[in-house]
This record gives sequence, structure tokens and C-alpha cells, in this order.
Amino acid sequence: MVPCPLCDAEIDIDATEIDEGDIVTCDDCGADLRVTGLDPIEVESLDDEEEDEEYLDEDDDEEEEEWK
Repeated sequence: MVPCPLCDAEIDIDATEIDEGDIVTCDDCGADLRVTGLDPIEVESLDDEEEDEEYLDEDDDEEEEEWK
């Protein structure tokens, strides 16, 4: 069992059936979560990853503009 990072519901994940990088869904809130660790099992919200990527993309754009 691992807690959902968004709603804290317990998610039943069988460690023998997953790999790091797999996507699981919280049955309570419906969030898509990526498995980021296996011992212990850890998950993070895919929404968090998308926000991080957008932030990184914005930083790249700013650096590119400053360089010009």
C-alpha cells in the first residue's frame, strides 16, 4: 500500500507486477501517478511532472532570449 500524493488514499500496488516508470491510477481521486521508486514503492502525480516540464521550458526560453 502506498498513499496517493494528491488525496492520501491508500493505493494497493503489487511490487512484483510494476516497474519504475509505470503509470498507476488512484481509485479514489482518479489521478494518474508514475512509479518513481520500488523499495519502498513511491509514486508522484503526472500533473506535477507536467508543471515541472512547463517551468523548465519557460526557463529555457528566458535563457535563450537573454543570450540573444
